[in-house]
Amino acid sequence: QVQLQESGGGLVQAGGSLRLSCAASGRIFTVSSGLMGWYRQAPGNERELVATITSGGSTTYAGTAKGRFTISRDNVKNTVYLQMSSLKPEDTAVYYCKAQRGGVNSWGQGIQVTVSS
Repeated sequence: QVQLQESGGGLVQAGGSLRLSCAASGRIFTVSSGLMGWYRQAPGNERELVATITSGGSTTYAGTAKGRFTISRDNVKNTVYLQMSSLKPEDTAVYYCKAQRGGVNSWGQGIQVTVSS
């Protein structure tokens, strides 16, 4: 079983930056062995994809994140990051980390990011 723990959220002004971390633990799970992703859900909206990183290191981004957000991982720390820059009020949401391997999805508990105007 995979446990995911997000950290790094909080309140930031528009134009600012935050880095989210997702620390993974589990007897045989590593962040480089599966598809890791960041999702977000704003009040009243469905959960949406923000960015993913494959086991091979390929990354994809939602259009709203492209050019502003960067997903990366540290295999030694078994942690995935989401560096967010040029934040906008519409980026306000609960951000979730997801791990997918062997058809099984695991989610973190989510962390709040609030961008003030």
